[in-house]
Amino acid sequence: MFNIIIKEDYRQISEAANEIVRELLAKKQDAIFGLATGSTPLGLYSAMIADNEQNITDYQKVVTFNLDEYIGLPDKHPQSYKSFMEENLFSKINIKLGNTHLPLARDSQDLRACQDYEELLADYVIDIQVLGIGANGHIGFNEPGTAFDSFTHIVELAKRTRLDNQRFFSSLDEVPTHAITMGIATIMKAKKIILLASGENKAQAVFEMINGPIVEEMPASILQKHPNVIVLLDKAAASKL
Repeated sequence: MFNIIIKEDYRQISEAANEIVRELLAKKQDAIFGLATGSTPLGLYSAMIADNEQNITDYQKVVTFNLDEYIGLPDKHPQSYKSFMEENLFSKINIKLGNTHLPLARDSQDLRACQDYEELLADYVIDIQVLGIGANGHIGFNEPGTAFDSFTHIVELAKRTRLDNQRFFSSLDEVPTHAITMGIATIMKAKKIILLASGENKAQAVFEMINGPIVEEMPASILQKHPNVIVLLDKAAASKL
């Protein structure tokens, strides 16, 4: 079930997402968050940092699980998602690093890493899962064609996804070809999902997610079956609704 909220711009959808986070933490200090990377959640993370600095929110008891991670990048590589999270959130709030988790696979055959992450997640229920949406409808790194009943797995990244992420690297050749990601069934276990989308380039994917058939070629369409999804859109991302 979608609760669609349309705001004027990216700043406003980020603030709206932070308000949801703030409300949960006011009630539950040991909340469990599923976190995303990329440019979409940066505004939310900046707002979370500001609230923490102003003593509005406290993250000492919070536990986090990230959606995904590239395979083949060292932990300290500036484009690894571990580095991303430390630079853009974890190092700037009072969270215990031992309470933060990312899936980590040694190579594209490391199936044990997938099982380990699922076993770790089995001890928790994510209260809020933060999502973006790819231009091809991917959530996490679940590319078109991913089975809806998938759990944490290793994926070969679609060319469009690699092209979308090329801006963070010197060249396309440097963009990893594989990643480890929470599966779609894993994501659907969250109590609440906040999906943020900004920009006209996301408008078609947003339209198909909300109005299209539920098909594996549009991974985000499965969210139609989740009982509690808040979709935060700026006007550009909502332009085809």
